[in-house]
Amino acid sequence: MKKRIAVFIIIALLVVSSFGALVRLKDIARFRGARDNQLFGVGLIVGLDGTGDSGTIPSSLLSNMLNNFGITAQAAQLQSNNNALVMVTANIPAFYKNGMRLDVVVSAIGDASSLENGVLIQTPLYGADGVVYAVAQGQVSLGGQAINASINLQQRFTTVGTVPGGAIIEKEIPTEIVDSNTLTLLLLNPDFTTSARTAQALNTKFDENIARAVDSSSVKISIPEIFRDDLITFLSIIEEVEVVPDVVARVIINERTGTVVLGGDVKVDDFTVSYGGFSVTIDNGRLVEGENPAGESSIRNLVAGLKAIGAKPQDIIAILTSLKESGVLHAELVLM
Repeated sequence: MKKRIAVFIIIALLVVSSFGALVRLKDIARFRGARDNQLFGVGLIVGLDGTGDSGTIPSSLLSNMLNNFGITAQAAQLQSNNNALVMVTANIPAFYKNGMRLDVVVSAIGDASSLENGVLIQTPLYGADGVVYAVAQGQVSLGGQAINASINLQQRFTTVGTVPGGAIIEKEIPTEIVDSNTLTLLLLNPDFTTSARTAQALNTKFDENIARAVDSSSVKISIPEIFRDDLITFLSIIEEVEVVPDVVARVIINERTGTVVLGGDVKVDDFTVSYGGFSVTIDNGRLVEGENPAGESSIRNLVAGLKAIGAKPQDIIAILTSLKESGVLHAELVLM
């Protein structure tokens, strides 16, 4: 009986009112044209302690490198387990200039067991257009030391590593964000309401109609005459404008971990649910069963209450799924 009453107290009124916080446009949007670009290349890591590839491809690559220095050596003479063929990848952000550095990721292609303490030999990094934009070289880091097997931590992965600041940009990627004295702001999470709020906030900030929501993901902005020769100041002002992003009501459940995440304005209608050893009825926003007064409640409180009495993730999923199927839970239900 006490357990039943406790559940009643926790589940009283399943209505959530979400109040969004003001967020800078810098944190939820990007200017069209100001985008990262992916770079890649195939390189050779040397200096491994017998943990490299067992095949002959690394030796052939090393032989070609030595030939460029006027040293003649056959691949068979250079074959060892101290070298590894790797794929080298990096992202080059917009507006990065010649001489600036990038972090790179190296991943074993062959059967190398570890890249620890290896050194990446100079490797050209190509863009999707086949042009070399950066050159990578340096000491490979796997991140941290090997852990004690008795400690319950994730074991380090030894065939993927990084070279912090290992790539030097040799060719700048052109970036254009202005088109006919207009620019476009792209929302990271497309939403019609957020797009409209963004345009309204910008028009209010500059006290003129310079912004127009084009669709759920883009807002077109006209550059005022006063800022035509001072674009950077204009962009910085836009980035600092604050809006309240709108989100779709969503309940995300991870069945494996029992995690429940609520997003947006999750609401429910009146309902009666009977599950296991308890039964709850919500009528006109009020609890009609039990000895305790009704108070404001939420899906969050329901989940917390079910966990408190030992409900399994499967039980919680069953209840929320039933509420969704009955049409009283007005939110997208996502099962992971």
